Amino acid sequence: MVDYDKMLNSRIKKVKPSGIRRFFDIANEMEHVISLSIGEPDFKTPWHVREEGIKTLEKGKTWYSPNRGFAKLRNEISSYYLRRFSLEYDPDSEVLVTVGGSEAIDVCIRCLVEEGDEVLIPQPCFVCYEPITEMAGATPVIIETKAENDFRLTPEELESHITPKSKLLILPFPNNPTGAVMRRSDLEAIARIVEKYNLFVLSDEIYGELTYGGERHVSFAEIDGMKERTAVINGFSKSYAMTGWRLGYALGPAPVIDQMTKLHQFAIMSAPTTAQYAAIEALKNGDSDIESMKKQYDMRRRLVVGSFQKMGLSCFEPNGAFYCFPCIKSTGLTSEQFCLGLINSKHVAVVPGNAFGECGEGYIRVSYSYSLDHLGEALNRIEEYLSEIKNR
Repeated sequence: MVDYDKMLNSRIKKVKPSGIRRFFDIANEMEHVISLSIGEPDFKTPWHVREEGIKTLEKGKTWYSPNRGFAKLRNEISSYYLRRFSLEYDPDSEVLVTVGGSEAIDVCIRCLVEEGDEVLIPQPCFVCYEPITEMAGATPVIIETKAENDFRLTPEELESHITPKSKLLILPFPNNPTGAVMRRSDLEAIARIVEKYNLFVLSDEIYGELTYGGERHVSFAEIDGMKERTAVINGFSKSYAMTGWRLGYALGPAPVIDQMTKLHQFAIMSAPTTAQYAAIEALKNGDSDIESMKKQYDMRRRLVVGSFQKMGLSCFEPNGAFYCFPCIKSTGLTSEQFCLGLINSKHVAVVPGNAFGECGEGYIRVSYSYSLDHLGEALNRIEEYLSEIKNR
């Protein structure tokens, strides 16, 4: 009889499964469920991008790519960052193509931290940072961001959590699940703290192109003195509707990218070839696709936020990504109770706020990366559910 409990890695066993996927799985087992639980664009990958992928398959271009990714793709990524953010990265030494942004986050954290180090993580945030930190043997230090600060990280909050063991700061903006953004002045204030305490920064900018309100996204690496202290993580899933292509990348100082490439080399080898060819086309000719999708998301954003406010739920106005984070504390239910009740009685799936950190308790995450008809029906059902709660 095998004792699997002794066989398995104790760090991995301690990590909890994703709270996002739990409700997605429940929804998949029910009929007639409207899901607002997954952060996936409802748009198809633009045709000219798909067509490029198809062409490469037809031509038999199915071989491995270099570990760092095809040179042409790395050149296009560098050109994109120069064009959009006035940042110069050497495509030969400062760019790594990965299997989604998630792999880039993983290899970055694992290459930068070790036993005894502390990683500063603003929450609520995407679910992967904390468990990856734990699996790397480091200690996550959670910084609660607050609705009264528009869920931005303030320099005071950051500095109050720094210790001599602090090594890495995660900057997850635009933010999943809140939709919060950090403007240039916010980032400049954070940069002063980063420099003062000699921190390195992982800036997850996967939603950077989905920034609303007239001001463009500012990369943390744009701030004076921060390029040499920052690994920028990005990808193609959100802005180009390429989730299933599984392609991301990291930009950063050559010594950091070198070590990330080494880990990537042994764990993954190379990113998908077909996806890389498609991504070259996306970067070269996809700016208008981004703008078109962003306009649609902005319309949906205003509909969803306005609807929750009319329902009487406090809802912070998100200025990035494609999520809103309404507060459900007025219902008297926990986040879990609210979401379970909603899916069981109205067949609408949303995600409990505490799936993104304990400070998300009392909130729910609602994705508006769905059609207006889909959103309209879901919002009607949520309103019915709220009425039923009030009349109990």
